[in-house]
Amino acid sequence: MKVELHCHTNISDCPLSIEAVLELALEQGVTHLAVTNHDTTKGLEEAIETGKALGIEVIPGIEVSGYDFSRERRVHILGYFIQPGHWKIDALCQPLLEQRHRASRKMVERLLAAGYEISWERCLELAEGGTGVYKQHIMQALIEAGYTDSIYGPLYKKLFSRGQNGEEPGIAYIPMNYIEAKTAVKVIRLAGGVPVLAHPGQYRNFEMVLELVEAGLEGIEVWHPLHTEEHEQQAAKLAGEYDLVMTGGSDFHGSYGEAPVLLGSKSPGIEAIESLKLRKERLGV
Repeated sequence: MKVELHCHTNISDCPLSIEAVLELALEQGVTHLAVTNHDTTKGLEEAIETGKALGIEVIPGIEVSGYDFSRERRVHILGYFIQPGHWKIDALCQPLLEQRHRASRKMVERLLAAGYEISWERCLELAEGGTGVYKQHIMQALIEAGYTDSIYGPLYKKLFSRGQNGEEPGIAYIPMNYIEAKTAVKVIRLAGGVPVLAHPGQYRNFEMVLELVEAGLEGIEVWHPLHTEEHEQQAAKLAGEYDLVMTGGSDFHGSYGEAPVLLGSKSPGIEAIESLKLRKERLGV
């Protein structure tokens, strides 16, 4: 059995629909798949029903965009077996979705002022059916206009770099006000979900694990395409130390991803699903 616990669709920043992602999962031998779009539970009921028709167990999930304010680092929190449409999640995430969409419009306005010949209308078309325009949609519009041939690369950095390590920010960089990561953990639990720290190696979140555990964290993503062997070892060590479920996933974004990945390529095994279900029962949610 191949398990995929980190996957996006066109409801956030992947060009493929729920149906297309699940059909691809079927082709690639995935039997259990968590849909974890950014900051929304939109489409989860559809995903569950489509999965049943294809013989794939769909786990309703989310990936909340959080922040570690003491260390000034982004922190993403995955939630599994979450209740779709729960008002606590909507109250937490809807302002973030609206902020991201407004920021994307400002990005496009800056690009237009800099002479890039793209349109906001095209970005809206590329994001149709989702929760708003992401940088990936803007980059796709730039690809179509002939400015680059890839989502990520020199142009992406030039436009959207955060300006770390003394570098100047990109010309279209708009800062976001993210959610406190510990609050994200607590709200996921209130919405019936099992909170798991996503790709801690990518965002250097290992130092925050104890704080997140104290807030109610139940798992840690050990296997991820951007994790090194050292990251995996460190995540596994923390999982043992704090009794956390070890999960993994490809962080699938289709052609909008940083690197080509196969669904289920970072499968943690069916044991991870069983452990997450036990945690949900233990939480009594």
